[in-house]
Amino acid sequence: MHTIVELDVNGDRQEVGVPSHYTLLEALRYGLGLTGSKQGCDKGDCGACTVLRDGEAVLACILPVHEAIGHEITTVEGLADGPDPHPLQDAFDLTGGAQCGFCTPGILCSAYGLLSVNPDPTRTEIAEALSGNLCRCTGYTKIFEAVEVAAEAVRSGRRPEEVMEERRGAPDRAAPG
Repeated sequence: MHTIVELDVNGDRQEVGVPSHYTLLEALRYGLGLTGSKQGCDKGDCGACTVLRDGEAVLACILPVHEAIGHEITTVEGLADGPDPHPLQDAFDLTGGAQCGFCTPGILCSAYGLLSVNPDPTRTEIAEALSGNLCRCTGYTKIFEAVEVAAEAVRSGRRPEEVMEERRGAPDRAAPG
């Protein structure tokens, strides 16, 4: 049996007709066409489906869609500020933190949730926040670096590119030559 559910997704209220047994992930991907969140294990083990519910990272593949009603859901598509990517997205690109990209949307959402409550996380805190997200491509070092760069960019109001230049010891372009 199908039901109509009303979801608040990425700042928009949307109605979608879904089978009553659907998970939030199925409603997002197959009902609303938001395919950024990936369908990986369907057991809550890999984290590829991670989205934010009221700012907290949750596994959409095991969350019944009815448990999302009345909550603000943010997917990877909702992280950007219009046409401008979020600093996390830029930092992942700059550091090589995104390889094949399958796990990246979930990791971005988990990292966003972390930075929302802790704008200056340690490497250990980043590792803990991302512990539910599996990546088989990068070995995590570049992912952790991307989160650190993004955190510094957000705190300082600079672009991730500027943070990366400073970390690499590049000369300051604004300094007199």
